[in-house]
Amino acid sequence: MMNRPSRFSGPFASLLLWGGLFVGLSTIPACGDPTGPRAQDRHIARTVALKLPQAHLTKHPLDAEIAERAFKLFFKSLDPMKLYFYQSDVDRFAEKKAQWVELLKVGDISPAYEVYSVFLQRVDERVATALDILKQPLDFTVDEEIVRDPDLVSYPKTPEEARDRWQKRIKLDLLVLKADKETTGQAAIEKLQKRYTSFSKRVHQTDEDELLESYLSAFCEAYDPHTSYMSPETLENFDITMKLELEGIGAALQSEDGYVVVKKLIPGGAAAKDGRLKIDDKIVGVGQGENGEIVDVVDMNLSDVVQLIRGKRGTVVRLEVLPADGGPKKVITITRERIELKDSEAKGQVFESGKKPNGQPYRIGVIDLPSFYMDMSGARLGIPEFRSTTRDVRRILNSFNQDGVDAVVLDLRRNGGGSLQEAINLTGLFIESGPVVQVKDSSGRILVYDDEDTSIAWRGPLIVVISKFSASASEILAGAIQDH
Repeated sequence: MMNRPSRFSGPFASLLLWGGLFVGLSTIPACGDPTGPRAQDRHIARTVALKLPQAHLTKHPLDAEIAERAFKLFFKSLDPMKLYFYQSDVDRFAEKKAQWVELLKVGDISPAYEVYSVFLQRVDERVATALDILKQPLDFTVDEEIVRDPDLVSYPKTPEEARDRWQKRIKLDLLVLKADKETTGQAAIEKLQKRYTSFSKRVHQTDEDELLESYLSAFCEAYDPHTSYMSPETLENFDITMKLELEGIGAALQSEDGYVVVKKLIPGGAAAKDGRLKIDDKIVGVGQGENGEIVDVVDMNLSDVVQLIRGKRGTVVRLEVLPADGGPKKVITITRERIELKDSEAKGQVFESGKKPNGQPYRIGVIDLPSFYMDMSGARLGIPEFRSTTRDVRRILNSFNQDGVDAVVLDLRRNGGGSLQEAINLTGLFIESGPVVQVKDSSGRILVYDDEDTSIAWRGPLIVVISKFSASASEILAGAIQDH
């Protein structure tokens, strides 16, 4: 399986989403701090507390040890570089961390809101400090160092220590901007002012679903790093990445200094075919249908903007845009479409290299496989030709056979995993039959998953290339191929 990215990935990290991919129909909540646990949160929390010790392989009880791990993971998800909380904040909450599991069992997630409330307070304080430091002259002749490994630093104990840490951080950020030749002088200072202010606005726009996801995932990951709780939005996005298709406009969007900026247009997508939306255009407003009110989206949480832009195929969305070329503001009307994410599917290419004894070059077929994708809902519903990694790779191998390819290279260097079933089925393209992987379930039973299809799509030389980024299903396939 693939890991769920953290909602809180650092103080200055931008949120990168596929505009058409992660874009939706649900009503957008008003921007603001999360108001408090909802009735549905209590039910979800109780369910998670019940299922974790029952269904997890370790059968570990939901106890003080899990509470300790969850406590550390939750704080790490909010403040990974230890730039915001004081040590006294952490110590104060630590006094009651043993109660977290008992509260979770009855559906009480109030600790999440208590911690997050303090986090927002500290973010506001630190951003105010950072803006003040940026107004002061900075001495770059002083011999200083900054520890970048969060495991080697503690939370600041005093406002003075926090300010000193931020002053060093700001110096580093300014030097990085200069080294990268992005900007210097007053322009660099203004860039950091916008960066810090935008981060403060984003964390204040965290909604109840996001906070619940972060809190429950801390408990899930306390069991192992590959277990997580997905909110409905995250699950929907995960499903889209697995089936490699979406309904929307087909644009990659990024938040920059409060603006939603177009970073990529998906070839063949609605926006690319329309032709008016350009790379680096800024989307400042979104309206539904031909006449719906255009909502101002400047400083809005990127995921909320994406939800406004997304919608069913055939429906209309209107985008108010500041063109990258400096032209006047304009409104672009786009009809949403079904879009295939071609960039993420398996791709095959044939190269010629060296010489055979007959003087002809060797023909090497390379398959680049970014993930083990599968339209799970399509498979469950029995839809013919549902999206499948195995089906796509089989087509590539068939073309290799027709083209007289001498050897195949399966490139999994960027493949972080995906569908276990696809890993098993794909392995079967290269072996006649036999076991591929063993899985031990929560009851202790060991299940052997075999390739039961005796047909082979490729019988020639095969090289499987992996890297440190290859994980999960990639490791299963590579290990099985090596064993066979």
